[in-house]
Order: sequence, then structure tokens, then C-alpha cells
Amino acid sequence: MDTAESSSNLKKIQVQRFKPDDNPDNHYLNEETGLWSWLTTVDHKKIGIMYLASITFFFFVGGLMALLVRTELWTPAKTFIEANTYNQLFTLHGAVMIFLFLVPSVPAALGNFILPLQLGAKDVAFPRLNLLSYYLYLAGSFIAIYAIFSGGIDTGWTFYTPYSSSTGGAVTTMTFGVFVIGFSSILTGVNFITTIHKMRAPGLSWDKLPLFCWGLYATSVIQILATPVLAITLALVAMERILGIGIFDPALGGDPVLYQHFFWFYSHPAVYIMIVPGFGVVSEIISTFSKKHIFGYWAIALSSLAIAFIGFLVWGHHMFVSGQATLASMVFSFLTFLVGIPTGIKMFNWTATLYKGSIKLASPLLYIFGFFFLFLVGGLTGIVLGSIALDVHLHDTYYVVAHFHFVMVGGMVMAFLAGLHYWWPKITGKMYNETMAKIACGIIFVGFNVTFLPQFVMGSQGMPRRYFNYIEQFQSFHQVSTIGSYILGLGFLMVFYYLVKSIYRGEQATSNPWGSRALEWQISTLPPLHNFHHTPVIVNGPYDYHKPMEEFQLGLAESGNGHGHDADLEVTKEGEDLSAE
Repeated sequence: MDTAESSSNLKKIQVQRFKPDDNPDNHYLNEETGLWSWLTTVDHKKIGIMYLASITFFFFVGGLMALLVRTELWTPAKTFIEANTYNQLFTLHGAVMIFLFLVPSVPAALGNFILPLQLGAKDVAFPRLNLLSYYLYLAGSFIAIYAIFSGGIDTGWTFYTPYSSSTGGAVTTMTFGVFVIGFSSILTGVNFITTIHKMRAPGLSWDKLPLFCWGLYATSVIQILATPVLAITLALVAMERILGIGIFDPALGGDPVLYQHFFWFYSHPAVYIMIVPGFGVVSEIISTFSKKHIFGYWAIALSSLAIAFIGFLVWGHHMFVSGQATLASMVFSFLTFLVGIPTGIKMFNWTATLYKGSIKLASPLLYIFGFFFLFLVGGLTGIVLGSIALDVHLHDTYYVVAHFHFVMVGGMVMAFLAGLHYWWPKITGKMYNETMAKIACGIIFVGFNVTFLPQFVMGSQGMPRRYFNYIEQFQSFHQVSTIGSYILGLGFLMVFYYLVKSIYRGEQATSNPWGSRALEWQISTLPPLHNFHHTPVIVNGPYDYHKPMEEFQLGLAESGNGHGHDADLEVTKEGEDLSAE
């Protein structure tokens, strides 16, 4: 009976090969031209490029502020700016980097461009909502910039109360800007989840979904569930400042620790908003440049969801010295150790994928190797901070600054740069200078370590973070760190230079320069306006390098979208049965 029912539900489809063009006459950049077409576009690829341009601008703004902060710290006393200016610079560096660069970088920029291509879809589920998300991000960013020039903020990016409730400056304006950006993040999450559920190509079942999509899926869940908490918290801070309602300020009858609970309930999962899509990038590149099936597909996919879930339960480890209950601190400490397990599973599986692989040391993979080392250091030092006794000693020191940057820059930014180099040929149709890319990767790696390794030492010896003045004992560490930041800045400028140069003078990219099996590489370079001239049909997983390339370039031989039958397809090609094994 089961067999009969199964047979009756089976849909037979005829497919044929659609070989991609290397240099098509019509593509997404020339079918709709002019400034107005960009401003009103609902094409996910163009929106992704607009995100990419925006976050690049804010990355260099935030980076410039970091260099100014590091330069000021060259001497123990005043070097060239006043203490109040210094406070505003490090606050804006943190706020700009986190809310305007790190959070939207991989999901909104690379995710927007790549996700529908990997799913075999023509666009995201809600294209107009996608454009609205971008303009909300842009509006929030402009509000934040206005806050900088209309008084600035000196609270640190955490906006801790009661200081943020009572200090001068443009704190209310800045929190409003972050509030607006939060809506952009939520709408992007809704769009991506709906797209992954409803827009997959025929045959693209969950067990064939690229791991980058799994990463974006887990990220979207966090964005939808956690971001509203931050938005409401910042709205409450604004109410306290404007209306004098006592919520967090003890002078008004409020509770400042309540603010910390609210803030970290969002901001710790936000760390995973930034890093989990980066994990997806790592999986794609590791498999492509080792020409091997990813080791432990389901372990990597489900560990992304596990990180998203456990990430909601560890916010209290930021508050070990806030006076919270001892039992609560013990539970949060245990859960902090627990979240390291799914991350460790990923690291093991990536390493196992490389084992006996046909490895090509191209620049995207070099960035991934940098990611491995830096993120490993960031993760292990996180375990130290998850231990209550050690955290009490290291709390609010440069050790925390170094740990945070090893996770965010060493992990997420390195993964972002890897993904940017990996998908650059598909985005622009041009190849960059590979030699310069490798040199820049080395400079960034060296510069980053010279900048932040001394901060671990300073922090363990008691150097507090965010201080304008410091004792002479720490001057040599600060000076080495400052020199490292200049090297790091040079590396980023090199990346910007050769990538922009490649657009004008770069070699024409082929449709699949890396020999990947992933679906986004099975279409023309540059991609068509609506991604596919046919309806793609998936019979193999994206990492099945033991299968011939032509089996990854299949599409419906006849008109029709073929959607809604992803689990019950019998795929034939000229009498040959290609159904998934």
C-alpha cells in the first residue's frame, strides 16, 4: 500500500543541461541602467551591492576612528586630542562598526546577493520589502551620523545606564538611529526565512541546502527574536531621557541592572548574528578549495541552529560582577561553556574536510586559514572569560577588548573578506590580482596580531579598557598595539585598492573560476537579471565533487517552475535516470 501511494505521488520531470556563458551580452548590470534604476531596484543582487558599498564606507569610517584612538594612546597622557573627544571616538568606533558594519555585512551584503542564487530562485520572497530594509538601514545610518555631528555620544557602544540616561550629547538621537536599523535587520530575517522555506528549486531538499543558507537561516531566527528586545530597550532609554520616567536610573526609581539584562539578551545573540553567517562562508570555501564533500554536513548545519538557541541563554556571563545571584552566575557560566561545543564541532568538521583534500591555496582559503587561528584564539579566551573567578579579575580590562576583537575581526571580518574574495568574480565579473590578495591577507593577519596580542598581556596585568590616561608600565604595549593598527589599516587599504582596480582593469572572470559544484557558479558570469533563464533542477548536493559537473547544470526541459515537489522527483535526461541517490 505504501509503495502504491509513493508511486502515485512521484512526479516525473524531464531535464536538460544548461551550460553557463562566460561573458553574456545581457546581465543584471546592463539590462536596467541609470541612477533611478539603482535607487528603485528590487533586484536582490543590486540591493546586495548597495549594502556592500554602504558597509564598506562605514567600515572605513569606524576604522579611521580606531586609528585615531590608537594614536591618542601612544603616550600615557594627552597625545593630540582631549579626553572627551577620545570618549566620543571610541564610542562611535564601536557603534559604527557593530550596528553599521558587522551586523549587516555578511547577511545583508553577501547574503542578499548569494542566497537566491544558491536556492535557484529568481529573487527573495519579498523583493520590495528587501528594498525597504535597505532604506531603513540607510535612514538609521544617517540618523547615527547626524548624532555624531550634533553633540556626539560618549557612553560606549553599550549605552549603559544610568550614565546614558543622564549624560549630555546626542544619545537619544543615536539610540533612535539604532532603533530604525533594527527594523531593517528584522525585515531581512523575515525575508530570508520565507525565501528558504518557499523559494527552493525543484529537488533542493533540506539535506542538499548549502551550508551558507543554513547559516543565514539560523542568523535570521536570531534577528527576528532578539532584535525587538534591543529596540524596546533603547526606546525605554529614550523615554527616560525625554520624559524622566524612572526605568533604569536609580535616581528616578529605576534599576540599572535591568538595563544590562535587556541589553545583553540582544547583544550576546547579536555576536552570533555577526559570526554564524561567517561560519556558512567558511563551509563553502573549505569544500570548494579542497574539492571534497563537506565532512559532517548535518553536524555543521544543526550546530548553527544549536548556537542560535544556546546563544539566547548565556547573556548573564556579561554580568558576573553586577551583583546577580551566585546560582545565576553558575548557570550562565555552565551555559557559556556549553555554547563552545557546537562551535568546536564546526572546527573539527572543517579540519576533517581539509584532510586529504585536493587543496588549492587561493586567497579565499588563506583568509579562512587566518580565520581558523584567530577565531580559535578568540574562542579559547572566551572560555577563560566564561569562568567566574577569572572573569572577575579580567572584567573591563583590555583582555576583554582583545578577546572581542579576535572573535569579531579575527573571526567575522576574516570570514567576510574570504567570502568577498570568493564571490567577487560572480558579483563583478572580474578577477582581482591574486598576488596582491595573498600579500594583503598576510599583512592583515600580521597587523591584527601585533595590534591585539599585547592587549591580552595588558589586560591580564590590570590595564582597564576605555581609559584616556594610563600608567607608564603599559606604554610599550600600547605603542606596539598602535603600530599594529597602522599595519592592519594598510592591509585593508590594499584590499580596497586591488578590488576596485579589478572592476576597471581586471581580467574577465569565467562562469566558474573555482570549479565549484554550488548552484551560484552554474549560471553565467555576470548573472542574468532574473538569475536563471531556466528552472534549475537539483539532483546532487552542493559538495558532491565526485559527481560530474554537467549534473549540476540541469534545468527543466519544458516550461513550468516545478516547485512544490522537492521530495518526490524522478528526474530523467534523455532516458537516463538522474534521481537523487
